Amino acid sequence: MRLLFIGDIVGRPGREIVRRGLRSLVEAHQIDLVIANVENAAGGFGITREIGESLRDLGVEVMTSGNHIWDKKEALDYINREPRLLRPANYPAGTPGHGMCTVTTPAGDVAIINVMGRVFMQPLDNPFSVVLDQIRAAREQARVIFVDFHAEATSEKIAMGWHLDGQVTAVVGTHTHVQTADARLLPGGTACITDVGMTGPHDSIIGVETGAALSRFVTGLPSRFETATRDPMLHAVVVTADVATGLATDITPLSLSLHDVEALAARPVS
Repeated sequence: MRLLFIGDIVGRPGREIVRRGLRSLVEAHQIDLVIANVENAAGGFGITREIGESLRDLGVEVMTSGNHIWDKKEALDYINREPRLLRPANYPAGTPGHGMCTVTTPAGDVAIINVMGRVFMQPLDNPFSVVLDQIRAAREQARVIFVDFHAEATSEKIAMGWHLDGQVTAVVGTHTHVQTADARLLPGGTACITDVGMTGPHDSIIGVETGAALSRFVTGLPSRFETATRDPMLHAVVVTADVATGLATDITPLSLSLHDVEALAARPVS
């Protein structure tokens, strides 16, 4: 089984490069399931029903999120209507939505779990204990289990990989928007990467127009952030899983410019 996970989709540039490239990526890598983090898909902040449904139409089958999931008020209603839009499972009991879902693919069933870190983030329930509860529930439905750990600190994300080694197929980090160079298989057979990276405007400061973000660093004064528009890139990973064991056999990072995406789309189908 091959799973494609697309890193944080940021604004219209991120959605557009997904529109142009996803079908070709699925064909080229023989993907069985597409997952994407969408918490920045609506203008860089949050998700709307219209955008979520457009991403589903493009082939994104499961949508994960993080700390920006509630930035658009309509997400409170949409997340209850769309079971494949996840929010971190370690939000308190009673929060709208769910932190896990299971999807049936031609290659087998897959459980997707979304949790969020606490270092430099909101003080949610302990993700290291909550994720174990989610895994126990997931095992009743699927062997292949994919975890999106939305967190700020590199150490916390790496720790989650070791915490779950041998228990899940993959632990991928999101939120910091810069793809890391540490994709690997841990000794127990779990694929991990500290951060998948951002799918959106690369000519920016993690998706934001450079002028406003730079001004805040230089002057310390507040400034209005706007999503950048230039040089879109698509960052993702392809995880290959053994359906019989639920463990990973490979993880391959992808870093594609618009030119790369267009070249892939122009290739003849074999």
